[in-house]
Amino acid sequence: MNIFITGAGGYIGGSIATGLVRAGHRVTGLARRAEQAEELRALGVIPVIGALDDRTLLIEQAQAADAVINAASSDHRGAVEALIDGLAGSGKPLLHTSGSSIVGDACGGDSASPDIYHEDALPQPTADKAARVAIDNLVLAAASRGVRSAVLCNTLIYGHALGLPRESVQLPRLLRQARKSGVVRHVGRGLNIWSNVHIEDVVALYLLALEKTPAGTFYFVENGEASFRDMTAAMARALGLGEAQDWPLEEAEAEWGYEMANYGLGSNSRVRGERARRLLGWAPRHGSVLHWIEHEML
Repeated sequence: MNIFITGAGGYIGGSIATGLVRAGHRVTGLARRAEQAEELRALGVIPVIGALDDRTLLIEQAQAADAVINAASSDHRGAVEALIDGLAGSGKPLLHTSGSSIVGDACGGDSASPDIYHEDALPQPTADKAARVAIDNLVLAAASRGVRSAVLCNTLIYGHALGLPRESVQLPRLLRQARKSGVVRHVGRGLNIWSNVHIEDVVALYLLALEKTPAGTFYFVENGEASFRDMTAAMARALGLGEAQDWPLEEAEAEWGYEMANYGLGSNSRVRGERARRLLGWAPRHGSVLHWIEHEML
């Protein structure tokens, strides 16, 4: 299959692109810079230099491909509109990458929410996440335009990248802060819980969805959950530091910014991904994120 993927120079997109090449697919990846293009070539990915704002380029690449994966920004509506327009009426797959902060509660890390969300019962988004949810819904609605579209809503992803030496979003920030300060910290009391999934299991699901997803399908991508207090405790053990410490939200915002402090690291995001297992036969192989942090992360 000839597959076009955006975000090919990143952690998720680069890992997916590498998995696709290993599976025997011909992969074209969007790269923003020449140095990214050389990295992609080394992985067997055909680079195309461009940006998410290049509407004409995105349409051309979508029309030339057998399938499209959007693994770049989950918040760039123009890119999604261009990809849908390029695929309209073709019956080809479009896999769009979202994130489970869409159900985040921005609790400041001070409580463990009892709310667990399922794929057929999503809450109304907060004002901060309404635009992202609208893009997810746009992708799902593309099924009515003859696109075999799906949204893969990833949870906290852990594990080392495939191919490109890139980092995931959440845990590496905690690790960098700990190495800089000598203290492992979590936002607030660290009681907030996130569902999580290993990057290799994410890649396996994208490959399955390309082949088998019904049009207009939303998937949560998860295989377990853990509190940030437990994850930072595992990190402290791995680093040989003392106990992880609480960190006021205001100080966390100064370190990581509003979005990351409030949603990426300071919210609850508890979901269950039943649909991928039932419809696609997805069977995640990796287990505890706590074991990975303590024994494999460093």
